[in-house]
Amino acid sequence: MNKDRNLYHPLKIGSLKLEGNLFLAPLAGYSDKSFRYFCIENKANLCYTEMVSAEALYRNQVKTLNLLERAENEKTLAFQIFGNNVEILGKVVEAITPYKPDLIDINCGCPVTKVVKTGAGSSLLLHPETIYKMVKELKNNTDLPVTVKIRSGWDQNSINYLETASAAQEGGCDAIALHPRTRSQMYSGFSTWSHLKILKEKMEVPILGSGDLFSPEDAQKMLLETKIDGVLFARGALGNPFIFSQTQSLLTLGQYSPAPIDERINVLLRHLKLTAENTNEENACKLLRKHVGFYLKGIPNSSSVKQKLVRAETINDYKNALNLLDLNSDSISI
Repeated sequence: MNKDRNLYHPLKIGSLKLEGNLFLAPLAGYSDKSFRYFCIENKANLCYTEMVSAEALYRNQVKTLNLLERAENEKTLAFQIFGNNVEILGKVVEAITPYKPDLIDINCGCPVTKVVKTGAGSSLLLHPETIYKMVKELKNNTDLPVTVKIRSGWDQNSINYLETASAAQEGGCDAIALHPRTRSQMYSGFSTWSHLKILKEKMEVPILGSGDLFSPEDAQKMLLETKIDGVLFARGALGNPFIFSQTQSLLTLGQYSPAPIDERINVLLRHLKLTAENTNEENACKLLRKHVGFYLKGIPNSSSVKQKLVRAETINDYKNALNLLDLNSDSISI
């Protein structure tokens, strides 16, 4: 029996009961419903939408509302919102209710300048009282679980994740996700997993962790070292939706099999085709360009193919370029 078998387990967040504890983090520009489809297919237990603007939702902007659409295989879906205007959150709940979210998450960690300048994202780490008010306002307007995603602090001189987490918990949140980097680190350096361990010891609500999770072994190590309740894969899932089923296998069986190259290529093309169905072929070919490098990472002699794919304008262009990898043509049929 694998000694780590209990690292993978059901998880309850407020009223939401999930079969497991392996999640896809919100990824701006990446975690659309097409990509989430393949994460769910590979046993992700919950996916988050891309980060959506509370102000845009309040104003019923169609482009933003489109981000809330589910993938066909998505039974549960978490919506992540960003903003700092407490007063509009009741109206935000009204705007998203027709899309039937299962959980609402408040982003208090995005380090991107254009978000921070609005007083949202990581800027909220400097204002724990606003985090408290936002959580409380959402809880007053919905019975859905409400969670927050935070960072360790603004910079190394203001590590305050316990303060911001406490504010969220006092406001009534149902879980807290921590990316244990500071805002000033952005995505550089290494995340401080010890902050997750301390947070888990101090908080009463479930704690989720992200940061430097690029393999099943990373997730296993984080769960073992920190005793947190679940993990959020972010960059580690890009081009690699298989990471969810692989991690589940490692945690329950003690082993997993890497995804064969032909399977990776198949999913890349299926991802492209599904995106074309959700938008159109021209747009899909442009959108998938940013995924190409992730799907082909580590594949021998793929650099020239990548160069062709970032200029591809049709699905056939993609297929023709990928055939140069000398894979059996049947393996990349769609």
